[in-house]
Amino acid sequence: MGMTLVEKILAKASGRSVVEPGENIWVNVDLLMTHDVCGPGTIGVFKREFGADAKVWDPEKIVLIPDHYIFTADARANRNVDILRDFAKEQSIKYFYDITDLSNFKANPDYKGVCHVALAQEGHTRPGEVLFGTDSHTCNAGAFGQFATGIGNTDAGFIMGTGKLLIKVPATMRFVLNGEMPPYLLAKDLILQIIGDISVSGATYRTMEFTGEAVERMTMEERMTLCNMVIEAGGKNGTIAPDETTFEYVRARTDKPFEAVYTDSDAKFYSEHHYDVSKLEPVVAQPHSPDNRATARECSDVKINRAYIGSCTGGKTEDFFHAAQVLKGHKVKVPTYIVPATQKVYEDLFKIKYQEQTLSEIFLEAGCIEPAAPSCAACLGGPKDTFGRMNEPEICVSTTNRNFPGRMGHKEAGIYLASPFTAAASAITGYVTDPREFL
Repeated sequence: MGMTLVEKILAKASGRSVVEPGENIWVNVDLLMTHDVCGPGTIGVFKREFGADAKVWDPEKIVLIPDHYIFTADARANRNVDILRDFAKEQSIKYFYDITDLSNFKANPDYKGVCHVALAQEGHTRPGEVLFGTDSHTCNAGAFGQFATGIGNTDAGFIMGTGKLLIKVPATMRFVLNGEMPPYLLAKDLILQIIGDISVSGATYRTMEFTGEAVERMTMEERMTLCNMVIEAGGKNGTIAPDETTFEYVRARTDKPFEAVYTDSDAKFYSEHHYDVSKLEPVVAQPHSPDNRATARECSDVKINRAYIGSCTGGKTEDFFHAAQVLKGHKVKVPTYIVPATQKVYEDLFKIKYQEQTLSEIFLEAGCIEPAAPSCAACLGGPKDTFGRMNEPEICVSTTNRNFPGRMGHKEAGIYLASPFTAAASAITGYVTDPREFL
């Protein structure tokens, strides 16, 4: 019997020729990522278990990225970054993307922004590798044909000391996406459609493998959106087979060698799900769950108070390009927050043009709030002074990934998850809006 892409990666990482779903195996880790929210706890576990003077297993295989609660006056949040800085210096961590000047993020050449997008942009996401991160959306990196998943502080502390982790091999659910993508659909619509079909527990501790001609035509950023939200279906990880699109992206960002692997034709799947994307339409996830799916047009009577375009899921360069396509020549009726994921994305807003205007010019002419400093910002709520945080029980259309009560701040706020197309269209009308009205 053949193996899936993920089974092959885990077999290699465990020094075995074959692994099967359900087996518990020790794997060698290629990269560990942690950030300012979980990093201090991970460091605490590491020092407690391995000793105050212990050294990490490999200072070049750990990435420390402050990104969540950065631009805030909250002393505890700021202290978290200080802890990362001290640890990076103590351990000679090669990849620490520091920030010291909070008043001007551009004055920090090492600062990147949101960890998942920064990992890709800095060449840390490579086919065939094993990546663990102390953040549930680490599965974002599965778009590069690797095994990438989120873990807790205890597991991360153990990896820091040993470079290994005991995991269970996940069974693979295969999602075949065929057909021509309509010009009004984006990857966000597809993953919300799938989560709505299988539920927030439908892929619990399983791999979600995406394939088909619609996936093959996607850019890397759209593939990242698909894999990013498998955790919202309970998935252990998401993955897409690497191809020339993958290789071109990776080779432009790193010269480190990698070995791509592919699912065998006779591999066994837990389940298979087929979609003709040409027959789908724009969807949203209504409050208060990512699987509470409805079509955008079914929610056209829902009045909103704000729109939010950002996060690891919806704050990449292409996400803003898509939003600009809708906003061009229109005015927003509600406060519209623009939060680029990374410094690179922020710079793109002022360089990349759509119909002879930069994206930032389009946003500002439409009446959007000036693009914010790159970070996770309001996606995870954060301190009261976090940019875009929902401090009142308002209704928001957002390109983020979760809409549980309190996720973006106020516990009574209502969040409609949507694609950048739908978020932009809704900002123009002040209601949840099908982007086909503007495309």
